Amino acid sequence: MPIPLLDLKRQYEPIREEVERKLAEVAASQYFILGPEVESFEKEAASWLGVEHAVGVASGTDALLVALMALDIGPGDEVVLPTFTFFATAGVVARLGATPVFVDIEPADFNIDPSVIADRLTDRTKAVIPVHLFGQSADVAAILEAAGEVPVIEDCAQSWGSDFAGRYTGGHGVMGAFSFFPSKNLGGFGDGGLVTTRDAELAATLKQLRVHGQSGAYLHPRVGGNFRLDALQAAVLRVKLPHVQRWIQGRRANAMRYVDRFTQAGLDKVLGLPAALPGRGHTFNQLVIRAPRRDELRQHLVERGIGCAVYYPLPLHLQPCFAALGHREGDFPVAEAASREVIALPVFPELTEDEIGQVVGAIAEFYGR
Repeated sequence: MPIPLLDLKRQYEPIREEVERKLAEVAASQYFILGPEVESFEKEAASWLGVEHAVGVASGTDALLVALMALDIGPGDEVVLPTFTFFATAGVVARLGATPVFVDIEPADFNIDPSVIADRLTDRTKAVIPVHLFGQSADVAAILEAAGEVPVIEDCAQSWGSDFAGRYTGGHGVMGAFSFFPSKNLGGFGDGGLVTTRDAELAATLKQLRVHGQSGAYLHPRVGGNFRLDALQAAVLRVKLPHVQRWIQGRRANAMRYVDRFTQAGLDKVLGLPAALPGRGHTFNQLVIRAPRRDELRQHLVERGIGCAVYYPLPLHLQPCFAALGHREGDFPVAEAASREVIALPVFPELTEDEIGQVVGAIAEFYGR
């Protein structure tokens, strides 16, 4: 039987009745835009994450965008961020007319290298965006120290439930931006996002910006956008939230099973295996390994019906849309090496030990182990 990279049907079946009942309640209320469901989810999410304020928005991309807008970032401003991440992290900066300033990553966790941040700060730098990639927190303490007075916006799209030194991601910088894309550890039935902050004034600004900058009926002190989280998504997320810690534990357990089996097969000498670094609560939103002959391995797995994916095949500094920034191959060697080597394997919590054995067996076959 094929082994998918992600099987949301297995997650859905045990909660189907509860989700459908909740959706029926929203349908009966006919209250679809913001409203009680969104307000309840915001409170529950803030409590779960241990932050004072959580503001629901329409997507993870909108979460990043509205966070930048809340800091009045625009033309002439610069934002420091890693070149190895999903496009939205830099795309939202460019959409506001600001300039993404790319930096390299650390080889161990694929996250921004704090040691290079200070050298990229200028009097035009208005924010630093570290990404907690693949579910492992970046080194928040070192990032905050390097950023100094510059606001830090955490990109938590892949890190619901990850922590640094005992505090969840999204609670360290001035704001955190989460995604509820269906593939996330906490995913909805479509797009959705959340911005977290400890600052009440920022929270009020975010809520204003998500409704076109409106402060009252047809009164707009600022220009915002349509960034609202809808009630149906909030309802689904409220049902899933009590289960997410168990799902994360399932991912962690599966990740350790992979490491054990790879080691038993001698593949730890061939592959770069994922590591949960000390003080970082890795949630394995993706289980990513480094693999020699990565593209050949990917084809080998696909031919055997094993789901896999490459996150990400081209660093952002080499994307055509950012060519005007003048970067060339070799500028950020750690990120470029990662783009050539990384491959994500199935790790969803319902994955069975037998399926993990099949994945490891297929990889061992490829490398002649």
